[in-house]
Amino acid sequence: MTKVYLKKKIAPRIANGHPWIYANEIDRIAGETVPGDIVEVRFADGKIAGVGYINPKSQIIIRLLSRRPVEINEAFFQQQILKAWHYRQKTGYTENCRLVFGEADQLPALIVDKFNDYFVIQTLSLGMDIRKPAIVKALEVIFNPKGIYERNDVPVRTLEGLTQQKGFLSAPFDTNIIINENGLRFHVDIENGQKTGYFLDQQDNRRAIQHIVKGAEVMGAFTYTGTFEIHAAHYGAKSVLGIDISEQAVNQANKNAVLNGLEKIVEFKAMNAFDVLKDWGKDGPRYDVVMLDPPAFTKSRDSIQNAVNGYKEINLRGMKLIRNGGFLVTSSCTNLVHPQLFLETIHAAAKDAKKKLKQVTFQAQASDHPIVWGMENTNYLKFLIVEVTDR
Repeated sequence: MTKVYLKKKIAPRIANGHPWIYANEIDRIAGETVPGDIVEVRFADGKIAGVGYINPKSQIIIRLLSRRPVEINEAFFQQQILKAWHYRQKTGYTENCRLVFGEADQLPALIVDKFNDYFVIQTLSLGMDIRKPAIVKALEVIFNPKGIYERNDVPVRTLEGLTQQKGFLSAPFDTNIIINENGLRFHVDIENGQKTGYFLDQQDNRRAIQHIVKGAEVMGAFTYTGTFEIHAAHYGAKSVLGIDISEQAVNQANKNAVLNGLEKIVEFKAMNAFDVLKDWGKDGPRYDVVMLDPPAFTKSRDSIQNAVNGYKEINLRGMKLIRNGGFLVTSSCTNLVHPQLFLETIHAAAKDAKKKLKQVTFQAQASDHPIVWGMENTNYLKFLIVEVTDR
């Protein structure tokens, strides 16, 4: 096995367990390297740092799979996925869950979402993509699934020299399925939905709105397929309006409302949420609860300030639609906007809107997307509920 030696001065994160190694942290490579191959990584003093896969074309040249000199084969993937599954079982995520959350499960650049008996995978690096057959075999051995589908139609793969693609990794099946969540049912379009078809990371946060929406008039922006809004109707809201720019998402959201017998309480419309928040703030309708769940505003460090400005703007507008003493439910999935910065942004929005906030809850993603201390990219979702009152 080719050996890679790190420089004496390296980021402490490697010694502390982070699996990413950048090219400028490598002192020398002893042996031939083929992109995607497994290499042994050693510290400058010769002590083992771990084994991982290498890709000289990538900014992250090595991603460690193990801190010990183990063989990376089918048995390894079966063991790691089984370990990830045991964690989900112990923490109460069994029917629908993120089964593998990349670095947090010591399988960097691998995502596996479990929708009951169907699995969706993403292999976001060359080293992981090469080992797709071993990953599929492990899922078949452990779960005997009804179907496996890949959603590798993501731009980040191009950074690894990979093509974007999607398709069946098992016998073909109907990719429009129905899942259960918090006593409700939802249509999931595995083939064409966003990401892997459904946002599992908010499943606990959707329960967090149950007390504040009782008897309330609710508006949700960036609703996608209506999960928060349908939860609000289920938890006793008087009326719910959900808006999203995508006609396809709105159609599915209305189907989800019908599926749960809530179509008389919740309605979805295809509208531009940015325009609505701006226009209605002047003389539009007012609500007891406003919910904002926008997509990520940036994936680049160069445009973090633009993202912050965007979050401030939509939250300021959202607060202006809330009746005195109502509630704002707001989220950010932008990894580069850390939790403290997000809270500071909401505070700045409240100041400009001349509102006073009282925090009800501040949470991260569901625990099937575990946060590993020292790995900032695993702590990406911010979910906040605040009471909004006039100054």
